[in-house]
Amino acid sequence: MNRRASTLAVVSMTAIAGMALAGCSGGVAAGKEKLELWFWGAPPAQQETMQKVLVDGFNASQDEYELEVNFDNAVDKNVQVALSANRGPDVVYGSGPAFAAAYAAEGKLADMTPYAEKYGWKDRILDSMYESGTYDGKLYSLPNSIEDIGVFYNVSVLKTLGVEVPTTYDEFVDVLDKAEGAGLYPSVTGNQGWKPVNQNYISLFLSQVAGGKAVYDALQGTIPWTDPALVEAVQASSDFYNAGYLGGKDYPNLNFDQSMKLLSEEKSPFFIGPSLAFQFASNYFSDEAGNTEDLGFMAFPTINPELPSPYYTLGTTASLSINEASKNKDGAAMVIDYMMSDDFAKQMNETWPGYWAVPLKDFDLDAADYDGLSAPFVTAMQNTIEGVNAGDYGYFAGTFFPPATAAAFTDIDSVWLGNTTAEQFLQKVQKVFDDEKAKGLVPPLPEPAN
Repeated sequence: MNRRASTLAVVSMTAIAGMALAGCSGGVAAGKEKLELWFWGAPPAQQETMQKVLVDGFNASQDEYELEVNFDNAVDKNVQVALSANRGPDVVYGSGPAFAAAYAAEGKLADMTPYAEKYGWKDRILDSMYESGTYDGKLYSLPNSIEDIGVFYNVSVLKTLGVEVPTTYDEFVDVLDKAEGAGLYPSVTGNQGWKPVNQNYISLFLSQVAGGKAVYDALQGTIPWTDPALVEAVQASSDFYNAGYLGGKDYPNLNFDQSMKLLSEEKSPFFIGPSLAFQFASNYFSDEAGNTEDLGFMAFPTINPELPSPYYTLGTTASLSINEASKNKDGAAMVIDYMMSDDFAKQMNETWPGYWAVPLKDFDLDAADYDGLSAPFVTAMQNTIEGVNAGDYGYFAGTFFPPATAAAFTDIDSVWLGNTTAEQFLQKVQKVFDDEKAKGLVPPLPEPAN
């Protein structure tokens, strides 16, 4: 969903209309009631993993329902069309809690609170993740995975530059400068084809400069978005961009897949991005290529010395909800419960690292049980969960901000490109936020420790 620029494609209006007209399942397949989930157009190997672990696993686990997953590059648009017509899949896959909140407000998603009580989700899921899916005191979505915005690095490039893996922000900037001096990209990333990628980097700087507590206070309305700490964070993101540290001049021309390819080709020491990008790394770092050990991942070095180190920017990859129009809500809830389990997380991460860090309070996965890129991904997510439990985190906009406010932060490049000042930008954000806060669209959030 959001931030998947490298996989999105244009789909004909005929295909959109065809999926939108598909009714919520209620038919019988092999003596079972049919359930549908529409998912983004994952590559073939990942589709195979999902078929084996989710579809075949769920279908074998019970004898009431038959789950089908449809892979669709235009799933965002198709879900929007279908829900507006009171049709569509039973399990609604979305871009995150902000996506779900907007549909919950329109009555398009089912209240999952009774299922949360039945299955014990509140006791099982990280508090911050559970609360992010609530609206007006009721649960409407659960995230399929947590993520952090950190730094992928190429060990071989660092050795060539004669430096160690940086542990402080000053060391990190020194390596960025050395890379540029050596004719490399300081780091690689970009928003080609999907402008909401910008949310990664403004979220990162709001967390790393202003801190999660300041962002929390702005979301509660106790300080304005034009608070000096937040203005400083926006300006810091602009300074970082204009120093060439986000893909240089190629930021508009790169996406995550291309960036990971450049990292594997030793064109840069770093790829700054969300941990979900592990799923792209598997295309370029592998046992077959003999370079798996070259890829590392670390938390972004803490910028503000008053914040703990490491300090995380907590987000989600997607959200799972139940269609209000579904004829099989109980079955849809069973699917979501199946996915909110330790066994499901263990199996999915064997071959699909990056997308399935199920937000369990007890993420009981052992990196020693995994090969290839799954091992560093599991370690990274265990560290993130430890930081979340300690309260050492800020917020990813697309997960925790109300939807229009998150969208407003997508335009952070207006500051980066000098079209507006940091304070003017945040004044516009404030107007959008005030409207959404008045409508009750701000999700309830646990307060970070810092």
